[in-house]
Amino acid sequence: MKTYQLTVLSGDGIGPEVVDVALDVLSVASKQANIQFDVTEKLMGGCAFEKTGHPLPQDTLDACLESDAVLLGAVGGPKWDELPHEKKPEQALLGLRKALGLFSNLRPAKVYDALVDASSLKSEIVRGSDVMVVRELTGGIYFSEPRGMDDSKGWNTLAYEKEEVDRIACVAFELAQKRNGRLTSVHKANVLESSQFWRECVNRIHGDYPDVSLSEMYVDNAAMQLVRDPRQFDVIVTQNLFGDILSDIAAMITGSLGMLPSASMGKKYAMYEPVHGSAPEIAGTNQANPIATIGSIAMMLEYTFNEPESAQRINRAIDQVLKDGYRTKDIASKDSIIVSTSEMRNHIIENLKQDETSIIEMVRTSYEE
Repeated sequence: MKTYQLTVLSGDGIGPEVVDVALDVLSVASKQANIQFDVTEKLMGGCAFEKTGHPLPQDTLDACLESDAVLLGAVGGPKWDELPHEKKPEQALLGLRKALGLFSNLRPAKVYDALVDASSLKSEIVRGSDVMVVRELTGGIYFSEPRGMDDSKGWNTLAYEKEEVDRIACVAFELAQKRNGRLTSVHKANVLESSQFWRECVNRIHGDYPDVSLSEMYVDNAAMQLVRDPRQFDVIVTQNLFGDILSDIAAMITGSLGMLPSASMGKKYAMYEPVHGSAPEIAGTNQANPIATIGSIAMMLEYTFNEPESAQRINRAIDQVLKDGYRTKDIASKDSIIVSTSEMRNHIIENLKQDETSIIEMVRTSYEE
């Protein structure tokens, strides 16, 4: 039995609730795959600041550096809004991404057939949508220097180096190869020199992936096209700030941020987390949608641990539960069965176990025949 090291950062708000549920699902999936996870729990975010005076304590960072993967819940909340900039929970997230070299952020936005009516867009527009946003995560305007503010102005710098663009472009092209072979590079090259440089780099890398169709789109048009016709997209690659915005727009295709998993990956390390925030207004009420975090577990099994069949079983279980009409409040419709966080976990685990039983029975029948 293979054993892996997993560091868990439950974080703030609903983070501990959705992470606990996801770990329960992982426990079942790992037994099915005959693998084992040694889980280490550490503090990060507002809860870490409360106990240590820093949102990203050194022992947390050390544990992440010694792990095969990191699972994050959510960080932040209004109670920490008045902290100095470097002490804010969100700075821990940026710092961790930088320290682990997590330069690529994968955010899938897939519309389940059972949830086409949960989207704020018309069902005929979103049905069948399956978009992967690949966001550059450790460069651009969030990290470039100089930056700062004084009494008269605030300033940030948007810069990208060749290596930064090349490596994220390669990730996007390789993902497109495994999907439908289409990549859209999103930038603002009509007004930004940094985007002109981005475009040149992506076009050059395209030469190494002739089997992938490459198109380009300005970011403002891409935002409009995502809500006008999301099915035109397969994989989108873009810089840090644009990816942050576009992936949240893509979230509304699915009907809720609670449905969106994500993976942040580098050459050596990987971190998996739901796209949604800490939602402190519902923390502790057992109402949070855990599907994004469970989906992040599926991505972890597929991308880091090379267990695509386990990932597929989890995704099939989620799909079946939604087809059966079960919904947390954020995705509920008038005909759905509203369930709590823990009840959603129970239904997904039940279907996960049934899926395994069905596969075993199918193999047995095939052998007997």
